[in-house]
Amino acid sequence: MRDSALRLAAGLRRAAARGLDHGLRAADEAQRRFEAWADRTLTAAEAAKAERRAAAEQERQTKEARAFTSPLGGEVDAASAAAGEGASRSPERSRPPHPALRADLSKRSRMFPTSPFRLAQFGNTRIEPGRGEERDPAIGRGPNEAQALTSPRRGEVDAASAAAGEGVSRSPERSRPPHPALRADLSPLGRGEEGRPASTKVRRPFSWRNALLGLDSWLDDTVWKSGPTLSRKWDSVCAAFDGFRVRGWRRWTVELACEGLTMGAVAATLLLALAVPAFQETGDDWLSRADLSVTFLDRHGVELGKRGVMQNDGIPLSEYPDHLIKAALATEDRRFYQHFGIDVAGTLRAIVTNAKANGVRQGGSSITQQLAKNIFLSNERTLERKIKEAFLALWLEHHLSKDEILKLYLDRAYMGGGAFGVDAAAHFYFGKSAKEVTLAESAMLAGLFKAPTKFAPHVNLAAARARANQVLDNLVDAGFMTEGQVQAARFNPATPVAVAQASSPDYYLDWAFNEVRQMAKDGAFGDQRVLTVRTALDPALQRHAEGSIEQMLRQYGDRYDVDQAAAVVMEPEGAVRAMVGGRDYGQSQFNRAVDALRQPGSSFKTYVYAAAFASGRYTPDSVIVDAPFCVGNWCPRNYGRRFAGKVQLINAYARSINTVPVRLALAIGQKPVIDIAHRMGIRTKLDPGRALALGVEEVTVLDHTSAYATIANGGRRAPPYAAIEVADSKGDVVWRRDRDGKKPEQALAPYIVADMTRMMLAVTEGGTGGRARLDGFQVCGKTGTSQSYRDAWFVGFTGSLVGGVWFGNDDFTATREMTGGSLPAMTWKDIMTFAHQGFAPRPIPGLKLPAGGQAVASQAPADSGDSGLSRSRNLTDDAARVLNAIVSDVAAAGGPKPERASLILPAAGAGAPVVTP
Repeated sequence: MRDSALRLAAGLRRAAARGLDHGLRAADEAQRRFEAWADRTLTAAEAAKAERRAAAEQERQTKEARAFTSPLGGEVDAASAAAGEGASRSPERSRPPHPALRADLSKRSRMFPTSPFRLAQFGNTRIEPGRGEERDPAIGRGPNEAQALTSPRRGEVDAASAAAGEGVSRSPERSRPPHPALRADLSPLGRGEEGRPASTKVRRPFSWRNALLGLDSWLDDTVWKSGPTLSRKWDSVCAAFDGFRVRGWRRWTVELACEGLTMGAVAATLLLALAVPAFQETGDDWLSRADLSVTFLDRHGVELGKRGVMQNDGIPLSEYPDHLIKAALATEDRRFYQHFGIDVAGTLRAIVTNAKANGVRQGGSSITQQLAKNIFLSNERTLERKIKEAFLALWLEHHLSKDEILKLYLDRAYMGGGAFGVDAAAHFYFGKSAKEVTLAESAMLAGLFKAPTKFAPHVNLAAARARANQVLDNLVDAGFMTEGQVQAARFNPATPVAVAQASSPDYYLDWAFNEVRQMAKDGAFGDQRVLTVRTALDPALQRHAEGSIEQMLRQYGDRYDVDQAAAVVMEPEGAVRAMVGGRDYGQSQFNRAVDALRQPGSSFKTYVYAAAFASGRYTPDSVIVDAPFCVGNWCPRNYGRRFAGKVQLINAYARSINTVPVRLALAIGQKPVIDIAHRMGIRTKLDPGRALALGVEEVTVLDHTSAYATIANGGRRAPPYAAIEVADSKGDVVWRRDRDGKKPEQALAPYIVADMTRMMLAVTEGGTGGRARLDGFQVCGKTGTSQSYRDAWFVGFTGSLVGGVWFGNDDFTATREMTGGSLPAMTWKDIMTFAHQGFAPRPIPGLKLPAGGQAVASQAPADSGDSGLSRSRNLTDDAARVLNAIVSDVAAAGGPKPERASLILPAAGAGAPVVTP
């Protein structure tokens, strides 16, 4: 990065130097031209002046020559001739001059170019014997007066010749040097003040002012010269387009067509820009990546469920019953084989039907769009996802045939009860293969595509049969069957086989499957596509967490006007024990624990105080003023609208005072707060802002809980994970967390962890999180309430587990004054009380166990994944008590007393674990 910046700076300097050099050259050239023009003008003026002097001298000499001759024929004596005076004799006669005078006149005639006997021309006066003066027509030409020295017959005199004293050239046949007086008078014109030649170039010192003036003049000249050129080009373009001018109705047609094309191009560009992220999900191996077949086991090795599809083709589309395919098409996409991936007519029909019914009665997504969502996208309800879904549907239509798309859809659709695909659903609900289902059973299976949990026959048989009857109506309306063909199925509806009423941890499995897919994409498993993954899930804790949230929502949902919640329970090292992504997976598969971005409120203050302690300027005992103040036009206020004055940081954190973290963020800067939050585990983008310290930036429940786990783990950052061990189809372990996983990184210094745990313990001991206290365990945590009571949080930990609970509404509406210390803290306590059954209190980093906790810890069983019968989440409480009683009876009967009871982990699908000494 630094080298790139240096290269960029060097390039800018070179460009600036080239521009300056060009400007200086332009300035020197302008100055040289100006000096040359001034020299020519001055030389011409001086030459004209000298010419006028020479003409005056010539006139004087002409008069002197006339004095030698008298019109009356008189004589001029030598004395008068020598004095330049003439004396005429009598006007009647004329005598020739004296021989001495004639010789003198001949000498003068050769010396002076003018003579009464010859034609002479100097300057602007032409003199002939016996005639007066005549003005030269070249007079008065201003700067071109120097041209008066030029005659096509008599040669020319230039300024340089005059400056050099070379005289005036006469006719091409004969040339004489100028008069010495004229040479002496002209010679200063061609030299400077010190007598140097005028052609000598004088180098003036550099001046930034002259350089900039030269650059400005060059720019002005360039722009001024380009104006006419551009004008002519524009005129030619306008003239060319004049040939396309139309009038009347044709013009309106063209205008409408052009506007339509423009708006269409803009819309297409916008849609393509939105679809670019969707196309990035595709690749040459997209189908093989999606074809992972994963069987998930809990932490004890018992099968939880499956995700993905088998690597082989399973049941070919041709072997599915015809009535099953028709039932699926009549219900989900009647025009599947006619449209191009997006059913425009079906979408419009669904819009009209839903508008008439004032609710959702029909879906507008085609089978191809639903398959694109299942393969590439999540279940979030956003416009961006719908746009991506549409483009990916077109992409699938281009790369796959209709039969291949339909086959993938039937194999991947979620059908409730943890079953994916119609064949798995047929086995789960009817105990048979999809190749053997009847028309009534096919209608009931096709009715599960819309709402698998709502219409699941083992949950609500009446609703499932009513939905199957609608599917039969769809078969008749679509023309796939007649009323007579479906009559028997109406009179004899399908009856499911008895299935266990066991819930599937679908939110957890969806998240774990995405984790495994990312690991496979990174090459962790090589070419293996059929995998068995042992996870960290505790099934009993998962069921209790789901039941606890449902119970709280039923009991307090109307009171607080809240209808959704999410929770995550994990170990400090990152292993996720339980995850609740929503109230009902069948109604909404959107995982609010992983994908929902919500404001953490005051629970974000943990990162502000950690950054303050990391700066070295504050400790939990530091005193800061809680008083009104404003940042610009924003003034933070406390929950009770009251201020405490001087307060220690530990008390400000426990009482969730708002002004204190804002002051701390302003004092240490917001960038350190964002950096430490990211180091601790927040993966979402955090933007600086005045209210950052109060938790206005959005986070996920999983990230927030994981960041708190960094403190519980002694400052070591360990990302949340589900997979502990992965085996291939042969049972060979291809990946193991302790061997192939990333090692934890130190994110916080030990002294920061000690300060933070001390403050977080004060929250539950005497602050806003009192309802989250656990008997016999130290609890560190923090409550959080976002703006307008939209979100309520409690995130905390003990020495063994970390948990985060969120309550809110999907549409971001406000709750009825629900805070983090109320329903979230109560739910956290209920879940953690069950999770800590049989756990020994473990010390929290930076804190010491109380005296009673040491005694409990010495009597509790070791905390390991497969130890302690009372901790087995694969058995009910009654079964665990029975097994414990058996072990006690064996020991009491004199049998060998085991040092520690342990469980043999059964294989997937096996029975209950067996206790061995």
